[in-house]
Amino acid sequence: MSERSIQVALLSVFDKTGIVEFARELQSLGVKLLSTGGTARLLSQEDIEVEEVAEYTSFPEILQGRVKTLHPKIHGGILFRRGRREDEDSISRYGIKPIDLVAVDLYPFEEIITRRGVQLDEIIEMIDIGGPALIRSAAKNYNDVAVVVDPSDYAKIIDELKATKGMLSNQTRFNLMKKAFERTAHYDLAIAGFFDRFGLVSDVKQLSDFPQEISLGFVKIQDLRYGENPHQRAAVYKDSTSRICIVEAKQLAGKKSLSYTNVLDVDAAYTLIRELKDDCATVIIKHTNPCGGAIGKTLAESYRKALATDPISAFGGSYAFSREVDEETAEAMSQQFIEVILAPGYSAEALKILSKKENRRILDVAALMKAEGGSPAGVKSFRSILGGMLYQDLDEILIDEDRLSVPTRRKPSEEEKRALIFGWKLVKHVKSNAIVLSTSTQLIGVGAGQMSRVDSCKIALQKAKEAGLDVKGVSMASEAFLPFRDSIDLAASAGVSSVIQPGGSIRDDEVVRAADEHGMAMIFTGLRHFRH
Repeated sequence: MSERSIQVALLSVFDKTGIVEFARELQSLGVKLLSTGGTARLLSQEDIEVEEVAEYTSFPEILQGRVKTLHPKIHGGILFRRGRREDEDSISRYGIKPIDLVAVDLYPFEEIITRRGVQLDEIIEMIDIGGPALIRSAAKNYNDVAVVVDPSDYAKIIDELKATKGMLSNQTRFNLMKKAFERTAHYDLAIAGFFDRFGLVSDVKQLSDFPQEISLGFVKIQDLRYGENPHQRAAVYKDSTSRICIVEAKQLAGKKSLSYTNVLDVDAAYTLIRELKDDCATVIIKHTNPCGGAIGKTLAESYRKALATDPISAFGGSYAFSREVDEETAEAMSQQFIEVILAPGYSAEALKILSKKENRRILDVAALMKAEGGSPAGVKSFRSILGGMLYQDLDEILIDEDRLSVPTRRKPSEEEKRALIFGWKLVKHVKSNAIVLSTSTQLIGVGAGQMSRVDSCKIALQKAKEAGLDVKGVSMASEAFLPFRDSIDLAASAGVSSVIQPGGSIRDDEVVRAADEHGMAMIFTGLRHFRH
C-alpha cells in the first residue's frame, strides 16, 4: 500500500449535514465530484460544480430512485485496483473513471422503525440497497479508495488532504474501511433484528415467537474509564432500534462521562420515575435500588420526604424528578452529596445553584420523556450470562385490573388503596426478595435482595425505625407472593395495616388467615414483579 491522491469523489448522502462544506473543500483541492439526485441538486444550488451519476452513466435513476448507482461505471470505478494491468485495460476499454473517495450514508432505517404509527411499506422503503453496495465496494478496495460513512470525519479528511497535497495515508484508509464495515454490519443487524420480531411479513403488528437466532445491533456511545471495578475495561452502547436510552440524556453540568455504576443507577432512576410521571415526585437510587421516594404538592416537598426515607443511604445517590427542578428544590439539594441528578428540565436559577458542585452530574431527560410515547411492539430486555444471554419481554405491565382481588375480610380503605398502589409501583423496581413500606405519598422503608422474604421485611422495618419514621398504619408491598405468615405477623406487630402481593402460594390460605387475625386488608395482584 502507499499514499493515494484523491482526484475523483462520489458523494451520495441522505443526511446532508456538512456535505456542502465537504464538497466545497474537495473542489478547492481540485477533486472532481460525482453525485446522485438530491445531493447533486443541493451542491449545484450552492454553486459547486458536480457531475450527476445519471449523466455520467448515461442511464437515468429509475423506480422512484430505487436504482441510482448500481451501474458498472460506478462500481468498476470504485473496485478498480490501481497498478493491475487487467483492471487498467478494463476501465480504459469501457470509459470508466477511477473513483478515489466515496462519501455515502444509509437510509435511516434504525430511526424510522421507532416512529409511532409507521407502516410496513414505509419501513421497507428505508432499506438501503445502493448505499451498502457502494460502501462495501469502497471498503473492499481500501488500498486504493477512501470510504467515508460518518460526517464527523469530513473535517479530518480535509485537514489531511491539505497537509499532504491531496493524499490520504494507508492508515487513514484502513481506519475508514473498518468504520465502514462496522456501519454496514450494524445496519444489516438492525434490519434482521426488526423482522425477527414479526410473524407475518404483511402485518407489522403480529408478533412472532422468540426467534431461533437473534440479531442485535448496538452503537458505542463512549468508552468508560473502567467497569464496575478499576481492573475491568468498559464502554456503553445504545440499541439502535430503541426509541430511548438513558445514555443519550443531555448532560448540562458536572464531570464529563458517567461511570459504569452511574449508568446502572441513572437507568434504574429513570425507569422508576417513569412509573410516577403523572405525579410531582422524587426518587433516590442507590446501587440500583430505591432508597427514597415520595409524592408532594411541590417538588421541594417531594424531595424532602424522599430524602427522609433513608438519609444515610441517599448519600452519593442518583436523584430523579418527574418535574422541572425549581429554585426551592435546588436550594434544598445544594448541600447534599449527589452523584447524578436527572429531571425533565431545570429553571435557570436551579441549574446555577446545582452546578456549583463540579462533581455533581446534571442530566436533562425531557427529550427522552417526549420521545417515549409508549414502547414499540415486541420490545425485549436481556442480560448476559457466561457464554450467552437471557432474553425476555420487557416488564412494562404494572397492574392487570382483571386480576385484582381482595382475599381478606377487611377491604382496604381509599387511603390504603392509594398507599398500596404507590408501594406497588416502588417495589417493582426493588431487587428480589423485595419488601416496601409506604404511605400514599412516601416510601417509608425498603428491604431488598435478601435470600429470605422475612429478612427483607425485618430490614424494611429497621430502616424505617432508623430514619425515625412511624410505620403505624402504613402499607406493605411484596413483589412476589408471601410464602409464609411470618412476614405478616412481623409487619402487623409493628403496626402495618394493609398488604399488596401477587398471591399464588400454596400457603395463601395461611397468609390470608394471619392477615384476618390482625385485622389487616390485603390485595392480590395476580401479577409478580421479580427483579433479580
